[in-house]
Amino acid sequence: MTVNKLTTRDLAGAPAVTGERADLLEMLAKHRHFLRFTTRDLTDEQAGLRTTASELCLGGLIKHVTAVERNWVDFILNGPSAMGDFTAMTEADWARRADEFRLLPGETLTGVLADYAEVARRTDGLVATLPDLEATRPLPKAPWFEPGAQWSARRVLMHIIAETAQHAGHADIIRESLDGAKSMG
Repeated sequence: MTVNKLTTRDLAGAPAVTGERADLLEMLAKHRHFLRFTTRDLTDEQAGLRTTASELCLGGLIKHVTAVERNWVDFILNGPSAMGDFTAMTEADWARRADEFRLLPGETLTGVLADYAEVARRTDGLVATLPDLEATRPLPKAPWFEPGAQWSARRVLMHIIAETAQHAGHADIIRESLDGAKSMG
């Protein structure tokens, strides 16, 4: 399997960006690449294996980061209603969320990588065209957010970068445990 590297040059029709926006896009592209690179040459079965004490697998990490990025971009565009009220989630809601971390029957690594690439293109387009990175929205209700807190679009984008980088590190450990392959070194 070939892992495609999405860069800011892949933004067909998007305006050229410079400065902070270019920096944000470059960091997103870098950490997305490291995450996708951990899945190189794997079968669907390998992408679904848990290789550590964690519940995480490589295909599930790609799915999770895709969902996180999609949800946070929806938050930038539509506010907290796009994410829902985490304090009102049912056991079934939590079970669906847990499925984000697994490659489920019928899902393929190629499919989750394609979904991730589509979400990345959407995010990159937003970074390039969003009128104001300072625009803030109140955070959704969740036990992990301070009540009444607000985040700017910039802070959300930095959170997406941090989340992607953190999970790329998880993926590297999972891959190394699978077959000894490393992202770097």
